[in-house]
Amino acid sequence: MKNWKIIFTLFIALLFINVGCDEDGLDINRDPMLLEKVDNPEVIMPVAQMSVANTIMGWDMGITGGFWSQYFTQSHTASQFRQIDQYFETTFSNTYTELTAGALNDLEVMKRSALANDAMGSYVVAEALSIFTWQVVTDTWGTVPYFEALKGHEAIFSPNFDTGDKIYADLILRCDELINNESDYDDVIITPAKDFIYAGDIHEWFAFVKSLKLKLLLRQSETSGYNNATVLAYVEDNIDGFMAHSAMVEGSDYFVDKDGSRHPMAEVEMGGAGYLSTNVIASKTFLDYLMVNGDPRLATIFIEGDDGQMGAFQGDFFSEADADLDGTKDQDESYSTVEFAFDDDLFLMSVWEVYFNIAEVYARAGSFVDAEEYYIAAVEASLDHHGIEDYDAVLGIVEGSEGYAVFTNGTQEALIKQIATQRWVAYAKTQHWESFIDRNRTKYPAVNDIDIAANRNQAFINFPVGDFTISVNGRAKLGGRVPASPTYPELLLTRNYSETVPGQKADLGEKIWWDQKSGK
Repeated sequence: MKNWKIIFTLFIALLFINVGCDEDGLDINRDPMLLEKVDNPEVIMPVAQMSVANTIMGWDMGITGGFWSQYFTQSHTASQFRQIDQYFETTFSNTYTELTAGALNDLEVMKRSALANDAMGSYVVAEALSIFTWQVVTDTWGTVPYFEALKGHEAIFSPNFDTGDKIYADLILRCDELINNESDYDDVIITPAKDFIYAGDIHEWFAFVKSLKLKLLLRQSETSGYNNATVLAYVEDNIDGFMAHSAMVEGSDYFVDKDGSRHPMAEVEMGGAGYLSTNVIASKTFLDYLMVNGDPRLATIFIEGDDGQMGAFQGDFFSEADADLDGTKDQDESYSTVEFAFDDDLFLMSVWEVYFNIAEVYARAGSFVDAEEYYIAAVEASLDHHGIEDYDAVLGIVEGSEGYAVFTNGTQEALIKQIATQRWVAYAKTQHWESFIDRNRTKYPAVNDIDIAANRNQAFINFPVGDFTISVNGRAKLGGRVPASPTYPELLLTRNYSETVPGQKADLGEKIWWDQKSGK
C-alpha cells in the first residue's frame, strides 16, 4: 500500500499544478498520444480513477457546484469567487480537458489493453468509469463530441458534435451490454490495490453500472420520452442489484496532510493561498435550512462564527447594509465557514444518491410505502456518513418524536419535493456538481424571486427557508434566473473544424436537453 500512496501523491501533485484560474490551456493536462499501448491495463487504473474523482469534486465542479447549489457564497472581504457568484460566463476548460483528453482517453487505452491482454476485470472497470464520465461531460456542457471523440489513433482530429439525447441513448446501451453479460465476468480478477474504489470486487462494479443506468433513465424524467412504468420495471428487476456501498475513494486510505496530497476541496482550502478559508462563507440559503429545522448535520458541515451560526445572502458582497439590524454591517459580521478534512472521502456516486433515485421512481409510480422505505434509507445513509447515529431529529423514527423531514404522503409533486430537498442536503460536502445538475432537473429547491437588495431587512426576517435565492449581484446577469450550464471552452469550438460545432452559449442560462421542467 505504501508504494501506491507514493504513486497517488505524485499524481495529485500533478493535478494541482493546474488548479488555478487559467482557462487558456485546453490541452495542457495530458498528451492524448502519451499512452497508446500498455501491456498491463491495471497500471492505468489508479490514475484514471483519481483523475475522474478529483475533477468532479475539484476546483471547477467542487467550488462552483458549492456556490450554485447555495451551500456557500463569496465572503464580503475577498474576491476570488465573485465572478462565480455573479453568474459571469465560465467554461471549465481545464475540467473538460482533464475529463476528456485525460481520464476518458486513459480509459479508452485501458479498455484496448484489457481486450488485447484478456484482462476483462480491467475492461469492466474502464467501461463503467467511461460511461460515468461521459454522463458527467454531457450533463455539464450538453452537446459535445462523443461518437467520434478520442479517436486520434484513427486520424479523427475534428470529431462531430453529438446531442445529449443521442449520447444518453448510447450510454444506456453500453450499460445494458455490461449488465446482460454479467455472468461472464464472475471469475475475473482485479488486483485489489490497483482499484481505489472497490478494491477489486467485480460485483460492486456491476452494482455501480446498474445504479448508473438508473441515474441515466431518471435524469430524463421531464422529457417526453420518459416512461416511469419502464423505469419502475427496471428498478424492481434489479432491486437487489443496485449499489449498497458508495463508489468512493476512502480518504483515510489515500490522502495525506501535505500540499498536493489532500482531498481536492481541502487542497483548495489549505494549500497555496487558502482559497476556501479566506474567500468562502456559509450561504444563508443552506445554513438557515439546517438551523431552522435542527438538522444535526449542521455541526459537521459548518464551523460557527464568533457569534454562532450565521450565513450570508447569496452573492451579497459589496454590502454595507445591516440586514439583521444588530449594529454591525453585513460585511463585518463573523459568518460560519465550511471546512474539509484532508482525508475526507471522495465520491463518484453515493449510496444515498441511489436510494433517493429509487424512492423517486416509486413516488412517481404512486407507491408511497416503497418510496418511504428508500427515502428513509437514503437519509439514514447520509446521517451515517456524518457520524450521526440518532436519526430522530430528522426522520422521527421513534413513535412520538418529531423529525422535521418525516416522509409525508401527498401528491406526486409533494413527494418529489421532499425527496429532492433531502437529496440537496445529503450532497453537501460530498457531491456538489451532482447537486447542481439534479436541482436543475427537479427544480427543487425552488427559486424564490425575492429581491434582497431592495430590502435586506425584510428579506432577513421573511427569508423563505428551503428556497433558493437569486444572487444579489447576479440578478441582472441572467435576468432573474440561476445558472443552468457552463459555456463551452473556446478552444473546443475554435480548434474543431467539424461542421457540427455549435455556437457559443449566450450565457450560463442555456439549459441541458433534459432540463425541461418549468421553473428557474
